[in-house]
Amino acid sequence: MGTMRRLLITGASGFFGGRIRKYYSGKYDIYAPARSELDITDAQQVDTIFREYRPDIVIHSAAVSDTALCEKEPARSWKINVDGSRNMAAASVAYHAKCLLCSSDQVYSGSARREPHCEAENVNPWNVYGKQKKAAEEECLERNPDCVALRLSWMYDTETVSPREHSDFFRTLHSGLRTTGILRYPVNDMRGITDVNEAVRNLEKAWELPGGIYNYGSPNDKNMYETVLTMFTELGWDTERLGKNEEAFAENPRNLCMNPQKLQNNGIAFSATVEALVRSGRQLPH
Repeated sequence: MGTMRRLLITGASGFFGGRIRKYYSGKYDIYAPARSELDITDAQQVDTIFREYRPDIVIHSAAVSDTALCEKEPARSWKINVDGSRNMAAASVAYHAKCLLCSSDQVYSGSARREPHCEAENVNPWNVYGKQKKAAEEECLERNPDCVALRLSWMYDTETVSPREHSDFFRTLHSGLRTTGILRYPVNDMRGITDVNEAVRNLEKAWELPGGIYNYGSPNDKNMYETVLTMFTELGWDTERLGKNEEAFAENPRNLCMNPQKLQNNGIAFSATVEALVRSGRQLPH
């Protein structure tokens, strides 16, 4: 039997990275260094890790993803989100590893486009996090044209893996069902919401992709209120519990929905947002 392929995962203490490590454990030789073991902003330290471990595949999910924190401390988050990503991509070239960069649908935050976004369109993000993810894509692909930048959508799980992890869309909704109040969702906010387990499973195909940028997540063509309303209707849940939030994003309606065609053309498909949410909802005692 051949030697296991080596998989280097950054950000393995986070929501996505932790699930990647858990899912692929045993199938690959995994090295998931803690921040104390690998400072991605230190190019020399990154080089040393690559030289010693010699990964075949790199999944770079480490980031400052708290959008408010990026606004508050842009210089610090730039070092991690942009400089750190560039260091990982450059080392991947030097040591012949396939590099996957976890980018974000937030790069589309400044667009007035109402249709789902395509990878080839010009983007001009309005928030710091989106700007930094766009810069990270550009820097990584400049140094490593074989790098695969995955624009992730908002992800959720039905289960909590780590007691330290933040809640997400689905678990917040589930908690809300235990209350008696109205659950309000924005009508001026459109975005895909993805089951993180689908995102994790599809990574094995993703690291075979040609270098470039890919929308990576569930397609959706509904605003947040319509999304949840359709989910509740299909599950037979009480739609009277739902209300419209017409204030959020009213002055600047947001559309982060992504067109999945390029990814599908390369053999990777995601369930539509409502389809995945309904499937997850059926797993719940209700």
